[in-house]
Amino acid sequence: MTKTKLYIIRHGKTMFNTIGRAQGWSDTPLTAEGERGIHELGIGLRESGLKFSKAFSSDSGRTIQTMGIVLEELGLTGKIPYTFDKRIREWCFGSFDGAYGGELFYGVIPRVLNTDDYKELSLPELANGLVEVDTAGWAEPWEQLSSRILDGFTAIAKDVEASGGGNALVVSHSMTIGAFAYLIDEAITKNPGVQNGSVTVVEYENGKFTIRTLGDMSYRQVGAKILEKQK
Repeated sequence: MTKTKLYIIRHGKTMFNTIGRAQGWSDTPLTAEGERGIHELGIGLRESGLKFSKAFSSDSGRTIQTMGIVLEELGLTGKIPYTFDKRIREWCFGSFDGAYGGELFYGVIPRVLNTDDYKELSLPELANGLVEVDTAGWAEPWEQLSSRILDGFTAIAKDVEASGGGNALVVSHSMTIGAFAYLIDEAITKNPGVQNGSVTVVEYENGKFTIRTLGDMSYRQVGAKILEKQK
């Protein structure tokens, strides 16, 4: 059997990413810049010669839009199975969904959790802090959040493995990818903050995940050079 590898992409840059709003379970489309970045990624993946047997994304519009562009650049639209999985959605920010990130991460969270810098918080501390400040009661405590993320990626990996292994495309979200990386390797204590259009490669074998690359931007860089030459 071929090794199972998940090529986990963070969706392209969106309207909310651009104006600094916490997106969470709310959603905005990719900007023109965001679309271009994902075209770069798709071209870079195509140039790599990698073959993909399946595709998965969260059920958020921005990840679906991202996957559509990647599949188009790879010539795989309608040619490989593509499944949505809501378990690999972004973290829910509850009453702060759609609010300015600065207000949440540099104002409310540091004040409530008595820290000068939210980036120094572990992911479990941050998740549970969000529950404290969420007046709507929608944010997920770490135990619930981490369980749904791990369940989602595990189900995807098992699906690919059951079909003979190989490479699968997965489009998810920054903090979800960060949480998954933390669950695989607890040396990653803080959110790595992967960039839009980056690729995190995770291998799955004998029921265990291993991170091969985290937040790799090289595919985008290759694609960007090719697009620049075409101008």
